[in-house]
Formats: sequence, C-alpha cells, structure tokens
Amino acid sequence: MARIPDAFIDDLLARADIVELIGARVPLKRQGKEYSARCPFHDERSPSFTVSPTKQFYHCFGCGAHGTAIKFLMEYDRLEFLDAVEELARQTGMEVPRDTRQRNANPDSQDLYALVDAAAQFFRKQLATSSKAQAYLDGRQVDADTRARFSIGYAPDGFNALRDALGTDERRMKLLERAGLFSRNDSGRVYDKFRDRVMFPIHDRRGRTIAFGGRVLDKDASPKYLNSPETELFHKGRELYGLWQVRQAHKQIPRLIVVEGYMDVVALAQHGVDTAVATLGTATTADHAELLFRNAPDVYFCFDGDRAGRAAAWKAVESVLPRMKDGRQAFFLFLPEGEDPDSIVRKEGAEGFDARLRDATALSQFLFDSLGTDVNLGTLEGKGRLAERAKPLLAQIPDGAFADLMQQRLTELTGVGARASAPDTHVPVQRARSGRGTPAPKRSLVRAAIAFLLQQPSLALELEPPFRFAALQQPGIPLLVDLLQLIYQRPDISTGSLIEHFSGRAEHEALQKLASQSLPGDEAKWRNELLDAIGQLDRQMLMQRVDELQAIVHEGGFAALSAQEKAELRELQDSTRKR
Repeated sequence: MARIPDAFIDDLLARADIVELIGARVPLKRQGKEYSARCPFHDERSPSFTVSPTKQFYHCFGCGAHGTAIKFLMEYDRLEFLDAVEELARQTGMEVPRDTRQRNANPDSQDLYALVDAAAQFFRKQLATSSKAQAYLDGRQVDADTRARFSIGYAPDGFNALRDALGTDERRMKLLERAGLFSRNDSGRVYDKFRDRVMFPIHDRRGRTIAFGGRVLDKDASPKYLNSPETELFHKGRELYGLWQVRQAHKQIPRLIVVEGYMDVVALAQHGVDTAVATLGTATTADHAELLFRNAPDVYFCFDGDRAGRAAAWKAVESVLPRMKDGRQAFFLFLPEGEDPDSIVRKEGAEGFDARLRDATALSQFLFDSLGTDVNLGTLEGKGRLAERAKPLLAQIPDGAFADLMQQRLTELTGVGARASAPDTHVPVQRARSGRGTPAPKRSLVRAAIAFLLQQPSLALELEPPFRFAALQQPGIPLLVDLLQLIYQRPDISTGSLIEHFSGRAEHEALQKLASQSLPGDEAKWRNELLDAIGQLDRQMLMQRVDELQAIVHEGGFAALSAQEKAELRELQDSTRKR
C-alpha cells in the first residue's frame, strides 16, 4: 500500500476544523479557548472530553482517548486510515495525492472484490429458487428481513453452478480461484468449493464481501461448516462475522457479544440481540481483541460450558489482557450443556439472554478462578503457586487503575507484595545515563521546553540546529531533540500530529498528558521562556563537559588530555567564568 506523504497529512490537518468535525457528531460546549463534552468513547456523567482548536487534537481525561481529526474519524466513524484521510480531504476540498490513490486502488484487487460480490449476489438469487434451503431457514425461524440483512444465500448442489455463472473467461476463473471459491483436485480439475450449502457472506469493515461460510443442509454431511480459505482479501484471524451489520445498527455500540457460529449471530439478531459477532473457525486472536475493543467498551464472550468452551475462553483471556485499558470490560458467559446461543434465545427470548449476560463472569474473577483451580490457598505453597502463575499475566495489563486493582486482588489472595509504583508520567520517560552527568535541576527545564513545544510546535523554529545541549546526560534530552528535529522536518505539524508520531513509544502517554494541560502565563512570553530554558540547558552542557575533562585530569594528570582537549578545557573555563 502506498504511503501518504507526511506533508499532505500535516496540510490536511491544518486545514481541517476539528471542532466542526467533532461538533457534528458530539454536542460540544465552549469553555474558554477549548470545547468540552461527555466523552463519546466511554460512559460518563460529567464532561471530561476536550477539543482544542489551536492544538488540533482531542483528549479525554477519563478514558485517555486522544488524537487528531483523522484518528477521531477512525475511532468514531470506524474507518480505516486511508478511508478517514479521504473523507477528511473531501470535507476540506483537498485531493489525496493521485499516485497514492492509484497505487492503493489496485485495479486487479478491485476486480477481485467485484467478483466476490457477484458471487454473493448469485448465491442470494439461488436461495430464492431453492425450497430446500428456504425450508431450512424457516425451520431455524430466520425471517425474510434477517435473511436480507445478512445477505444469506444458497450454493446449489453440483460442481459447476458458480463456475458456469461467473467463470466466463480464463481471467475470471483465476480471480474466482484466488478468492477461494474454487477447489482443485489432484488431476487439476477446478470445481465449485461450496455445494448444497446455506451461504453466509463475510464482510470487511467497509461492507465489502470478502469471503463466505457455508452450512450443510444434510445433517449427516460434513464438515458441518465450511469457510473460505485465507486469501489476499480474507484473513480469518482479523475479521469478525456480523460486525458490519452491528455497525449499521448502532452509531455507538454499547457492547459486543462474541459467539462461535454464523447461525448464533443470525438467531440472536432475529430475536432482537443485535450486537453479536462470531470468530471464523478460530480462537480469539490479538487482532480480534483489538478490533472488539475499538468498537465497544464491553465485550462478552459466550461459550459452551464444557472443557472445550473453557479452553476457548482462556484463549480469549490471553488475547484480551494486554488490551485491557482502563474503561474496558470483558465478561464470560458459559451456557448449559447441549445449548448454544441459537437454542437459548429461541427458548428464552432476548430478555432471557440479557438476564444471562447480566450474570456473566467478569474477566478478573474468571482469571483468578481458573488459575486457582488446583491450588490450596490455605497453604503458603498454594499461595506461592497462584502468585507465580498470575504474575506474568498481570504484567501484560496496561498501566492504570485496572492493572493496580488486579495486583491488589492478587495481594489479597496470596499476600504477595503490591505492584511497584509507576514512574512519574508527567516527566518524559528517559533514564539518566551512568557517569558524571549533571544532575537534573529541581525545576525540570527539559519538561518545560517540551511543554512549550507541545503547546506551540512552531516555537522550535526559533532554535538553530545543531543543538549544543543534545549530549547533556539528563532524562528527557533525547526526546526533546527528537521533537525539535521532527518539527524542523515538518514545520506545519500540529500538536495532535506531533503526539501521534510517538504512538507506540514509551513517551507517548506522557506527551499526551502534557499536551492536554494548559500552561500558565502569557502566550506571548512562551518564546522567551523556551529560549531561556534552552540557554540554561546549553550552560549545563558546558559544565558537564568541564566535569568530564577535569575527571580525566584528576585520574591521570593534565598530561592525560590531548592537545585539543587542553585547548577545549581552557576555552570552556574562560567561557563559564564570563557567564
């Protein structure tokens, strides 16, 4: 995929009005220079969500959501990055660079999408003529509206129905095979992969058909369900059946229910439970977990209560734990033996199923219950065993209140010590190097300089590289240098883009929090205060270098210095005396 130039992104964000963009979706109220609202990404009673027109970014003090106008479109409208860029460009009257657009819109890929969609239409038409397939769906209480909503179809019996309908030339035959719609036997003969099956199209996040699942009509046939193979369009570990339909039904999804089968999703929707999705013949993956939480704050995993169901639930725990940021919740619902969501909702209706969800087991309880199954907490040995099992799992949870509470719970169960205190996130994350480095002053000049740059990135252009202080051995110096160099490379960069550049790095959260704060004092004086802070850092660098050279003299005498170092020391000492 072609990369959109940074200069275009910076220009796009500079032209976009983030207040107007978010205000069209969330009711904003002006508060001084910024705007506030109740956060659209988590439930709250009082507003903690702020939008800054000068910094061109949003931030929630409650759940930590933050980003640029592009990030907001991705999270709120649930668009992929390129789609969000194109939507914002359309709103601002800009055009995404032609080369980028053309390279992303691969004609061959477009034809592949079109042919898979044509296959979905073919299957839908076949359903209308198959009394057997319609009788099956009637027996499962799937009405016409639900069939249309999920685009359910039927693959006719026989080996050539789809091939004869769509494979009209050699190129189309190859595309159908690439899409996983054909099989090939040992002799090389190509034939329809799906035969005599009710067909469930799988859609991507843009609503395009990318694959299929087929369910047999004959109860003695096998396999019961047949999925499309992995293709260039379809990766089962990254997709969720039914998510597209959930998105169409809800502007803001309150919860997602993860079930195991296509018919579970369809049956729940038929009975009014319209937030169910299914993994596609695979355990819950890390990509699934991230996709789930990007769409809803609460996720319910619904499994059979047998050993296989609990094993699947544990796989989900392992995928979910590293993504349990504060504000997210995961629950586990285990069904009685012989039951599935389809049978339960048909017997008990939506109210009965909702009642079961309300009694679901929280992730925290399920984790500790599972780890302690064969542990005797009445002995020190048992407590030690539980602690040893839990520690590597709890270490995966992102820093925050939930991580602290989970560690607290482990301490309650075992007595093992509490979590070490987290580093001060208000100071850029960077350990001081060993050696004779100058200790950081009481007032963090580095933090002050970074704060000014986050408030007004263009201030960096007041400084001339190379930066003398860059070799100063102090926490945060490498980060300050990175910020200055980035702004020099992209002079029009906004605060929001600046922070997003550091996404995935240890300093990202500290930068986000620092940028969301309002600096005291007069904005007109920020330039002078930044220059003053940099000047003091430059002087500290001179003193650090003097200390380094004097340490050499102390250990080996003046003769241990080279001629160049001797001249440098004299010059530095003269300079510091003058200052």
